[in-house]
Amino acid sequence: MSAQGFTLFDTVIGRCGLAWGERGLIGVQLPESSPGAAWARLRKRFPDAVEAEPPAEIEAIMDRIRDLLGGGRDDLSDIPLDLGGQSSFNLRVYEIARAITPGDTSTYGEVAKAMGEPGAARAVGKALGENPWPIVVPCHRVLGSAGNMGGFSAPGGAETKARLLTIEKAKTSAVPTLFDLEFSVAPPRGG
Repeated sequence: MSAQGFTLFDTVIGRCGLAWGERGLIGVQLPESSPGAAWARLRKRFPDAVEAEPPAEIEAIMDRIRDLLGGGRDDLSDIPLDLGGQSSFNLRVYEIARAITPGDTSTYGEVAKAMGEPGAARAVGKALGENPWPIVVPCHRVLGSAGNMGGFSAPGGAETKARLLTIEKAKTSAVPTLFDLEFSVAPPRGG
């Protein structure tokens, strides 16, 4: 990958954006509520990036993100990220979050415990709120302790988070839904 660039692309949830640099993705932009807002936010977040035709490796990432947002199961965990400027704490949080596969969820407390810092759930939430690569670092898969959505800093907030989890058919609670139960309404046979 060469100098910093960015592009917008359409997905089933709206117009997303990618920004890249020499060492990988520098940012992902989820859809905004109004046309042109995603472009403006990318320009503000990455002032050195130039809108450009994406190179082949970025096109491939766009296709993979479109597939995931269309209900695919790609975890995107091998996409190269430019990790420059991130704190070591945030990098540890992002590494754990990237291991959460589509359809699965974790909690802020579970991520903190996996880091060996069981009291750091709020700090985990703060780190995820600073995540420059939503979808690729799947911060939407991390929930509050009771299965609530918790925060989500992307446009649309918790509603966007719930939409992403619905697309992935994620289970957000230990309480079974109607679709999890196995039962029959027919009377037993031979009785």
